[in-house]
Amino acid sequence: MDTDCLFCRIVAGEIPATVVHETDTTLAFRDIQPKAPVHVLVIPKDHHPDIAALALADPGVAADVLAAAATVAEAEGLRTDGFRLIVNNGSHAGQEVAHVHAHVLGGAPLGPMVCR
Repeated sequence: MDTDCLFCRIVAGEIPATVVHETDTTLAFRDIQPKAPVHVLVIPKDHHPDIAALALADPGVAADVLAAAATVAEAEGLRTDGFRLIVNNGSHAGQEVAHVHAHVLGGAPLGPMVCR
């Protein structure tokens, strides 16, 4: 655990979150500033700064994050109409918390992939 990491503190129960799904290796909770009607973050419980670091360090947990995202999408009723899964890697991609996290977004048409 990185004691300065917001998401590590959520995993540790130090900061409250609305948890929607949990496994031995992952935690999924609602984003506090949602960008869509459904906006859930899926994180590994262990600290990894970004998706590239996680994929190199523990590909099995990277797969667990994807499986948890699919489970969340199903539970939230997003499979029929679709959902977007976003994993930002680094500041140029818009990553704001240095703990890998996947955004599960849906519940309405989301528009273009990238806006300029």
